Amino acid sequence: MYVVNKEKVRSYMNKKGYNTQQELADDLEISKNQLSILLSSKYNPVKTNVLKICEKLDVKFDDIISEQLELSLDLDQGIANNVKKIDDNFIDIRNVKPNHNYKVLELFAGAGGLALGLEKAGFETIGLVENDNKACDTLRHNRPDWNIFESDIEKLTDQDLVEKFNINVGELDLLSGGYPCQAFSYAGKKRGLQDARGTLFYHYAMFVEKLKPKMFLAENVKGLVNHDNGNTLDTMLKTFSDIGYQVSYKVLKALDYDVAQKRERIVIIGMRNDLANQNQDLKILFPNPFGYHLSLKDVLKNVPKSGGTQYPESKKKILEKVPPGGYWRDLPEELAKEYMGKSYYSGGGRTGMARRLSWDEPSLTLTCSPAQKQTERCHPEETRPFTVREYARIQSFPDGWEFNCSIGNAYKQIGNAVPVNMAKAIGLSIISVLNQLPYNTKEGQL
Repeated sequence: MYVVNKEKVRSYMNKKGYNTQQELADDLEISKNQLSILLSSKYNPVKTNVLKICEKLDVKFDDIISEQLELSLDLDQGIANNVKKIDDNFIDIRNVKPNHNYKVLELFAGAGGLALGLEKAGFETIGLVENDNKACDTLRHNRPDWNIFESDIEKLTDQDLVEKFNINVGELDLLSGGYPCQAFSYAGKKRGLQDARGTLFYHYAMFVEKLKPKMFLAENVKGLVNHDNGNTLDTMLKTFSDIGYQVSYKVLKALDYDVAQKRERIVIIGMRNDLANQNQDLKILFPNPFGYHLSLKDVLKNVPKSGGTQYPESKKKILEKVPPGGYWRDLPEELAKEYMGKSYYSGGGRTGMARRLSWDEPSLTLTCSPAQKQTERCHPEETRPFTVREYARIQSFPDGWEFNCSIGNAYKQIGNAVPVNMAKAIGLSIISVLNQLPYNTKEGQL
């Protein structure tokens, strides 16, 4: 692997009269944060980008590049030589590529953030289940070739899923989806799947039990970890274990995977026991953080024009007084009291109220509405909420992914989605495991 030698760059910067990285970044027409990414020892440079630095410093590509040896693991350990394993739970996914045509079926697909990320990782989508008709319209519009099942999942669970999705038991490589977290009423019974009846998780688990995919991916809100003192998550994990899966979970930060947003999600990954047991060194892996963070300035350049909601004049006059990166504490005291009402006297920081974001920071977690009083997300410069396309950029949707619906519904679809780049990183970590399994292995047949 090659990396940019920061010391060599500094030397050539001095020769060319650059006193700071900001000066060089401005000349390159990129942000200082983007330049820092290029100079990071964890960044494998794309040559065309580094050539821009070479042009400004009047040097050759090889003058500022150093070779960095990667950790190479033996093939008999089950991991290809070009993949760097970070520790027992995380893997560097930058060089991971699928060895085969892996297939994924997704439940609770929404507007396609998770599905698109998995597609970018290399998965072939054989079907998506979603009951929201507007979200289904988004999926069909952007991927006419995808097989969309517009249905309540409850209506599918009791059907012959093998026939419905045209795949044999044990052949599906990955079942994915983010089922809503609902309260369970089991209070210590710990009967696994029976405790989950009446919840949407139950139907997800039934798909796992009936189709026996090689692996599954489930994502949810971070709060699931402590929901009902951890009992809800414990029951989910026990359910998957009872069905016949080795399971692992992590709380991952979208900010670590090319997403300019402080969104955290719990990611649960399972691998079928018969596959896990054949190789004691085989582990469920999660993507190693990339080693840099993006800011709004990095992702909101040249955003296509689109619709967006507006503040009423009364609210706009208040938010105009809040500086970038500020919130209600930056308002004059009397104005803050008037705006916040009883909330002004309650405990807690309430940092989301009257919040204006800054260009130099990532966004706070996007919600289904960009102008809620408790979770304000005001544009850094203009006194308005983010537009639909700005919302989509922050969630790392490509500009070509269109939302042909009302503005309010578009915000909802985008706010509920898994960030595309985060989904891609998770998908690649799963592919790194699938690459170690015998291809086309059915349940019980190794």
